[in-house]
Amino acid sequence: MLAIPINQDNSPEAVLDILCTLKVRDVMTHPILTARPSDTLRQIQQTMKKNRITGVPVTDTAGTLLGIVSMDDIISALDSGWIEDPAALHMTTKVIVLRDTMSLSFCVSYFNRFSFGRFPVLDGDDRVVGIVTASDVVSTLLVALNREMEKIEQTAPPEQGSAATAEGPGGERVIEFRTEPFNFEIAGQASTEIKKVLKAAGVDAAVSRRVGIASYELEINQVIHSSGGVMRYVITGDTLSIEARDRGPGIPDLEKAMTEGFSTATDRVRALGFGAGMGLPNTKRVSDSFSIESSASEGTVVRASFNLKGNKQ
Repeated sequence: MLAIPINQDNSPEAVLDILCTLKVRDVMTHPILTARPSDTLRQIQQTMKKNRITGVPVTDTAGTLLGIVSMDDIISALDSGWIEDPAALHMTTKVIVLRDTMSLSFCVSYFNRFSFGRFPVLDGDDRVVGIVTASDVVSTLLVALNREMEKIEQTAPPEQGSAATAEGPGGERVIEFRTEPFNFEIAGQASTEIKKVLKAAGVDAAVSRRVGIASYELEINQVIHSSGGVMRYVITGDTLSIEARDRGPGIPDLEKAMTEGFSTATDRVRALGFGAGMGLPNTKRVSDSFSIESSASEGTVVRASFNLKGNKQ
């Protein structure tokens, strides 16, 4: 499958700005052709051939995603003799999806993480509103770069949305971002911005990458598991500290939560490509120091710190 050759840790600031600003709705193909579960695979194959497409989402009459039929499914049906069967019997039902409000950076990471040729796109009501291929992302990104590069490089950095920056009493730099449950309009922004701050300060790319991993994992955990919270970054001398504080519901068993692969993710979260149970273990692995506290009444607080002058061995 086609990956998208963009390194989000080391890309120029202009590219990072575009990845954060553009949304999935800006790159997706819409409206799209869909099939019903009663349609035969032969009918879907003919639709694919006529329209030169390689995948068709299967929906109910309300537009709710039930599955997807890909070219691989059609080939298997031809080989196995079930090409006249209804799609409901052989369609892929465990489908990774994107939300139309997600930033383009999610598209890039999904194509580089999963071996799929396309992702259905859902709106806030869980209805299929589009489909995204890697070529959609690349072509849109090239157009945006050609149009915006000069303007972005010659103007001041864009406003940081929900971020607040201040100077602490000891001269430290404090940056805060607020997160909201399932609000992918701003999800990932904190991680993108802190990497830009570190890059501007000349911090080694390997260190910035570790900070970016921890920041992203903690930020996404708040978005998909909590009632919202605050990502707080404090830079004091050669140390950066992250405090991720959310408003609940808390983690019942911290020992299990720190076990690789353990997850309480819902089907909704898993459909979005999350819930592998690696968020907190990954954060601890890349941090120089790590601590976590959680309760049902107070929510969860995760603290991670990094030496900006060195790299963890």
